[in-house]
Amino acid sequence: MSQADATFDPTAHLCAKQRWFEDFRVGERYVLPSRTVNAANFAAFQLVSGDNHPIHYDVEYCRRRGYAGLLAHGLQVVCFTAAGAGQFPHEVSDSLVAFLEQSSRFLAGVIEGDTLYPALEITELKEQRSTGVITMRATVHNQKRELVLDGAHKYLVKKRG
Repeated sequence: MSQADATFDPTAHLCAKQRWFEDFRVGERYVLPSRTVNAANFAAFQLVSGDNHPIHYDVEYCRRRGYAGLLAHGLQVVCFTAAGAGQFPHEVSDSLVAFLEQSSRFLAGVIEGDTLYPALEITELKEQRSTGVITMRATVHNQKRELVLDGAHKYLVKKRG
């Protein structure tokens, strides 16, 4: 029978040092993992959204309309900007209050086989009494270096207690 290790602290088993509102700076950037959009992404989005328009799920329908493959729904592309794919949520595990807002502009189509490069960059820090709002620009570029999505995320984060 093994004994408990008194030196082990499960509360210190974190992926990142905890940060509070005042620890962040405008210009900080969070690069999210690149992903190649594939059939599994389309199937998962269809399952979750219930969207069944053929522009997203029928390759021949798409080709007859001049697309090289399935066209990703804009909300499917937004999913690639989820902060949870990167370091930020690990840094605010103790200080995050809420994901407040998201907006997006869709600037170019994304088709099956495109590789997407999402990133988040802090553009504004709005201090409040015991919290602050962190605004991040959300961008997604494709393998051709084209900006296909430009948007924003807002997070409510506690100040250091």
